[in-house]
Amino acid sequence: QVQLVESGGGLVQTGGSLSLSCAASGRTFSRITMSWFRQAPEKEREFVAAISWRIGGSTNYADSVKGRFTISRDNAKNTVYLQMNNLEPEDAAVYYCAAGLTGVPSNRPGEYDYWGQGTQVTVSS
Repeated sequence: QVQLVESGGGLVQTGGSLSLSCAASGRTFSRITMSWFRQAPEKEREFVAAISWRIGGSTNYADSVKGRFTISRDNAKNTVYLQMNNLEPEDAAVYYCAAGLTGVPSNRPGEYDYWGQGTQVTVSS
């Protein structure tokens, strides 16, 4: 079992930055692939970014966030981060942290077994 708690959401202006954190507990964090998804009102949940637990921490990003968002992890702190720069109104959503037991930074929600409660990101234009 893995428990995930997100933090860092809030209100930011277009072009601004936010950093999200997700603290994990309950299982060896260094063996868990971590990801971020988001869901805007009346839209399906969509993949944002993922990072493998494997050596080198291979990453995967949605095309819409490449070059603007960076996912990273600190295994010593059992935490995964999402640095979001140059935010756009289209980035506004509830952001969810997810954990999976495979070594692949997948973009498919079904590959992840555990989910956090989400943190709201609002981008004003």
